[in-house]
Amino acid sequence: MNDSPRAKHDPARIPDAMDVVAYTLPFAGLRATDVARVGGKNASLGEMIQRLAPVGIRVPDGFATTAAAYWTFVDHNDLRGPVAQTIGRFQRGEVPLAETGRMLRGLFLDGEMPPEVAEAIVAGYRALGLGQAGRGKPDVAVRSSATAEDLPEASFAGQHETYLNIRGEGAVLDACRRCFASLFTDRAISYREKHGFDHLRIALSAGVQIMVRSDLGAAGVMFSIDTETGFPDTVVINAAWGLGETVVQGSVDPDEYLVFKPLLVKPDLVPILARKIGAKQQKLVYAARGVDPPTRLAKTSRRQRDACVLDDDEILTLARWARDIEMHYEKPMDMEWAKDGKTGELFVVQARPETIHVRRDAGALRSYRLKAKGPLLCSGLSIGAAIAAGPVCRLRNAGDIGKFKDGGVLVTGMTDPDWVPIMKRAAAIVTDHGGRTSHAAIVSRELGLPAVVGTGNATEVLADGQLVTVSCAEGDEGFVYSGIADFETHEIAIEDIPSTRTAIMLNLANPAAALRWWRLPADGVGLARMEFIIGHLIKIHPMALVAPDRVVDPEARRRIAELTRNWDDKAQYFVDTLARGIARLAASCHPRPIVLRTSDFKTNEYAALIGGRGFEPEEANPMLGWRGASRYYSDDYRAGFALECAAIKQARETIGLDNIIVMIPFCRTPEEADKVLEVMAANGLRRGDLGLQVYVMCELPSNVVLAEEFAQRFDGFSIGSNDLTQLVLGVDRDSDRLAGLFDERHPAVTRMIAEVIATAHRHGRKVGLCGQAPSDHPEFARFLVESGIDSISVNPDCFVAVKRVVADSETPARP
Repeated sequence: MNDSPRAKHDPARIPDAMDVVAYTLPFAGLRATDVARVGGKNASLGEMIQRLAPVGIRVPDGFATTAAAYWTFVDHNDLRGPVAQTIGRFQRGEVPLAETGRMLRGLFLDGEMPPEVAEAIVAGYRALGLGQAGRGKPDVAVRSSATAEDLPEASFAGQHETYLNIRGEGAVLDACRRCFASLFTDRAISYREKHGFDHLRIALSAGVQIMVRSDLGAAGVMFSIDTETGFPDTVVINAAWGLGETVVQGSVDPDEYLVFKPLLVKPDLVPILARKIGAKQQKLVYAARGVDPPTRLAKTSRRQRDACVLDDDEILTLARWARDIEMHYEKPMDMEWAKDGKTGELFVVQARPETIHVRRDAGALRSYRLKAKGPLLCSGLSIGAAIAAGPVCRLRNAGDIGKFKDGGVLVTGMTDPDWVPIMKRAAAIVTDHGGRTSHAAIVSRELGLPAVVGTGNATEVLADGQLVTVSCAEGDEGFVYSGIADFETHEIAIEDIPSTRTAIMLNLANPAAALRWWRLPADGVGLARMEFIIGHLIKIHPMALVAPDRVVDPEARRRIAELTRNWDDKAQYFVDTLARGIARLAASCHPRPIVLRTSDFKTNEYAALIGGRGFEPEEANPMLGWRGASRYYSDDYRAGFALECAAIKQARETIGLDNIIVMIPFCRTPEEADKVLEVMAANGLRRGDLGLQVYVMCELPSNVVLAEEFAQRFDGFSIGSNDLTQLVLGVDRDSDRLAGLFDERHPAVTRMIAEVIATAHRHGRKVGLCGQAPSDHPEFARFLVESGIDSISVNPDCFVAVKRVVADSETPARP
């Protein structure tokens, strides 16, 4: 008879392959298949050390206690019966969750570590010390890893405890005991109940891992998928100073970097699509030796708050690691990383499957649109793409659950796993602190709730009981508006969308919302408007950055200084911000084409930009004034257009999105076209070089009448039906009195369109149309198809309807 401890254990809990009881196993001896022995986190660490360290991914060394160690602890302290009895009372409703958790954790915390288990843990800890250049007592992190966690269909993230800056044999043993106890946190009990996991068939493994001195450096979280949209071609990295728990918990507003994965294979490119500097007002660092807890929060300096935590090389290194880890596991991954402040080395300290988008239905896409809204109360990062409304319920801590009313808008400083029971009852969530990888953001996505995180002041400006609307449908930024707003919802069914010979493309302007539409089978972006990026992201008139001395308004100068504070060369702020905005739009459809229209503000709109008043004339009719091509070669704007060209060049050549086609708007004559192309070439954008194509907007009668001459200068035409209609019919498109006369279907307009299509095709040039008419009038879409249009570009919410109309139009009529 076998008298080993294994004989007392349920073989379902301890793998049959264990011929000899092992209470600890080094990470280097673990593989991904060892989840039943050491849990998901620890199995993943061993897998990476064995399989990914050879390709350059650094993982700190360590060891894991096994399921055998956990069950030996349970049996040594005779806990099976008490645990089963307590769980049974909870399941029968005799004992509340909080009391159940306290009782169960108390059983473990009062328990004695079995001598054989303690001996194995101490031996593993001493071995780590020998491996650290003779350091006998290394600093370690002790992390919990449940034996059923990190399955793609179930997320145990945040359910169990982690202990940082643990040093000494006694402290390590105590941390392991506390990890065992954390199998029964309130949130873990609740989660297992909801998902049908048997509490008595899951063990807890403690991973003991060498501490990366990120208290002196930085740390954060990264995903190999866009966390908001599920777009598979990006890596999202959050970064903050100090230990990484502040990012995971959401107690700081971290930096955020977005990297385009497909271009990481080209070492000469810098495919960073977004770089947002977070507030990072505090950091978690080591406390003095012997102090409990062993970590403390410290304020960051102004220099740290304003600086990027990672430089470009570090961002790209982490992104490549995320890509490689995803490729190895063949699924999107959620990872934690750390940067050692002493050595400057980067490490991956955890990796688990991403659990939100893997479960999301890819067959339908729901879009929201605000029709009317109240005054803006506060804003932050948007989580999700939905809109919800309800009364504010402002809570300071999760213990106030009794005060929460179902369907309310939860407003608090930050959340942790203890808040989940409240979050499940909310219509929306708003927090003062946190980034896209904070607890509030992760749980909101899992619950399908809109959330606005990192507002900074929501708990101050939102009153208890106040009716508000939470909008996360306007891009990266989320907004909280006063009152119940008027909004509409559209369901876009992606399945069964017909294929068409005519390319159906998208009109996009907002880089922050572009990735939302990646599931649509669009043929590219037919119109990307540069004005949105300038007006909403840059906000400053380009000439105010080129000639700052001409800006006399003190408030404008102050706002310019604030926006550009991280750039020594203020004009470079315009170039970098515009380039990344363009690149993000282009990444959404890569490698399919994106037609980027250079700036087409009117003079009154340019004047409204920060610092713009001194650079713009007052015109009686800006619609027909100094706009489009006429600005680009003018001495009064040539330097501003040079910044636009520099941004396009950076997006195409440095970031690497060479699917960008440049389009020139409101080009009145072939001679004007020659001047614009000359200026572009002087700024490094020569048509034909590196595959650069240049289109012209066909929105003036002269573009149609002289189409042959324009075709000799440009690679394609994009018909702007709104301007073309107003100029052919002589109707102000913004006039209410003349609205009945404005009609793209008028024969005068359709003949113009048919003529330019025929002329362009005779010269081997493509023609597209961007405008609302094909969405509003199916017969207009049919006319375009019959005329041989190459592409139609529409707003995303109209895509499916237009696709179906075009497919019907392309189908030959039955005899």
